Amino acid sequence: MKKTLKDRVGGFLVPHSLRSQLLYRSLFIIAALLLLIGGLQYVLMKNFLYHNQAESLVSQIHSLPKNLFEGTYGIPSPGFRDGKDNPNFNPPNNGDGTEPPSISTDFDRRPFLFLPDTSLAYIDTDTGFIDRSNETGLSAPQLSDEKYAAIKSSIKGDSFNKGYIIAHDGNGNEQLLVFSKTGGPSGEGGLVQMGMATAPLKSIAMRQLLIFVGLSILALAGGLMLYLPVLRRTLKPLDQMVQTVEDTNAGNLNNRFPSTLGQTEIDRLAVAFNGMMGRLERSFDAEREAKEQMRRFIADASHELRTPLTSIHGFLEVLLRGAANNPDQLKNALNSMLGESTRMKKLVEDLLTLAKLDRAPVVSRMETRLDTLILEMEPHLRILAGDRNVQFDITSNIRGMYDCDKIKQVILNLFHNAVQHTDPVKGSIVVTLSAHDPNHSLISVKDNGPGIPTEHLSHVFERFYRSDVSRTRKHGGAGLGLAISQSIVEVHGGKIRVQSEVGKGTIFEVILPSI
Repeated sequence: MKKTLKDRVGGFLVPHSLRSQLLYRSLFIIAALLLLIGGLQYVLMKNFLYHNQAESLVSQIHSLPKNLFEGTYGIPSPGFRDGKDNPNFNPPNNGDGTEPPSISTDFDRRPFLFLPDTSLAYIDTDTGFIDRSNETGLSAPQLSDEKYAAIKSSIKGDSFNKGYIIAHDGNGNEQLLVFSKTGGPSGEGGLVQMGMATAPLKSIAMRQLLIFVGLSILALAGGLMLYLPVLRRTLKPLDQMVQTVEDTNAGNLNNRFPSTLGQTEIDRLAVAFNGMMGRLERSFDAEREAKEQMRRFIADASHELRTPLTSIHGFLEVLLRGAANNPDQLKNALNSMLGESTRMKKLVEDLLTLAKLDRAPVVSRMETRLDTLILEMEPHLRILAGDRNVQFDITSNIRGMYDCDKIKQVILNLFHNAVQHTDPVKGSIVVTLSAHDPNHSLISVKDNGPGIPTEHLSHVFERFYRSDVSRTRKHGGAGLGLAISQSIVEVHGGKIRVQSEVGKGTIFEVILPSI
């Protein structure tokens, strides 16, 4: 069975349908964005926690009691024993002037105040690296001397400009380290290092990430449930368009799709679809009209050729029956056959002319003065008019690029048409040449004939068309003259038109480019 966008497989969307592709790609993009946001959130959260912890550690260093800095956190300062740098120092004695033997040991073992799960170390050029947090169970990481020297030189005031450093202690635990000088902003004291394990901070950041991932999965699931009906409703106009296309055939080309559905892309597609259907409808109508014209053309051409052939055939039979022995009958028969053959020759020539103009019209243009051309034709036109009144109103010096013979043929066809439809004695024909506008000239042929009914005006330039289908051969031709004239005028880049009023006459106007 033929599949459409509405088909489903096992309750799911067809994999290659537009609806499924939009859904899958949208979910993929949203999931990728949520993953990116989650990763970014984890990094920012971890950095935020690290900076907060670093500030907390620095505050702890600054909040330590001042007396803890004497002797530098349990490390005797210079002159502590001998009083070289302390004139008021009186060393302890046993009453006999002797010093207690265990004074330094007792000093190093005196109780030290510090927070749990925090490492502390003192670094000095004299004493080196001393870990003061062994009793807390978290040993202090030891960096290289070069790094300590760089850190000490980068401390501005009593704060480390990089905020913190991540390092690993001897047990493999990652710690966040902060540093501070003990001698004040300009002192020459040592360097205090305080650290804290980063595992709890990472645990907090990871927990936040897992919460975000869980909420994102729930959001995607909820979005999927809500997105399906919305997507189905959004693509409903497209389904309707598919149905409209399926219902369209050669005999039903007037289907149109609404172009105001509120969706820009669908509306544009609807406008394009309607335009295509309109072009197809016009194309099919033109094709039907062309076939009808061809059928009518063949029928008319056959009829026009059959009439002279039938006449010639009849005269030949008469001659064969003995009329050839009678000079009068022989002369009449020969004259009639000559007239019919002339008519048939003219018809064939006109058909050949139309075929050439339709196939590949070629005209030999040269600069021509229309006034001179019409005046050259005047004697011939007056002879053709007989006793009819003929007037010429010619504007001089109107010129253009024309094929002289073709333009003469147009004027002759229009004039001959006026002669055929005017009274032989009371008829009046006016030929006018004037400037239509600065770039075009106007040739008109006006007569006082019976005129052309309005319903026939749009057909006068069709081939083999005659407004009076009952007229005799004496008053009408094959109906090709005006069609030939129109083709010639169009080849020259001009146009021909007709104005007529029943009982008052007809005017044919030819507009041609001029220079």
